[in-house]
Amino acid sequence: ALPNLLAALRSRTALDVADRPANVAPDDDELLLYPFIHMTGHGKVAFSDAEVSALREYFERGGFLWADDNYGMDEHFRREIRKVFPNEEFVELPFDHPIYHAFYDFPRGLPKIHEHDGKPPQGFGIFDDGRLVVFYTYESDIGDGLEDPDVHGDPPAKREQAVRMAVNIFFYAM
Repeated sequence: ALPNLLAALRSRTALDVADRPANVAPDDDELLLYPFIHMTGHGKVAFSDAEVSALREYFERGGFLWADDNYGMDEHFRREIRKVFPNEEFVELPFDHPIYHAFYDFPRGLPKIHEHDGKPPQGFGIFDDGRLVVFYTYESDIGDGLEDPDVHGDPPAKREQAVRMAVNIFFYAM
């Protein structure tokens, strides 16, 4: 998914991005070198005390996290990100938020890429001093649409919506 996103960013925008994604852990010394980080998953998320501290510093220094729930990480992610931001709550972003209009226009917010529970897709944010630092895509599964076509069998129009939304997220964050 991420190599496909990077290829789309290179071909559709003027952003200078890497050819392939880097893997970095929350408590890795190199975390601060990356202004944009992405996480996804289907299950448990657990941050150690060191990772909580490192993530807090990362966000204070201008970092941005896009977390994409691929179904199953919601409960765990919400619990763990609360450790990083104990005094902040997720806020559902209104459809007029710039993240939905940064490069492509999404007047109704997140596209629904993959069906799980029949719930509408929602985009949640955590703000630090008025700056969006965490964008959490829930019940949308943008990552599935970024995968190669044969992985999930999503039709081209769905995949295009996923790519466009992911480009928006990255473009907004940068």
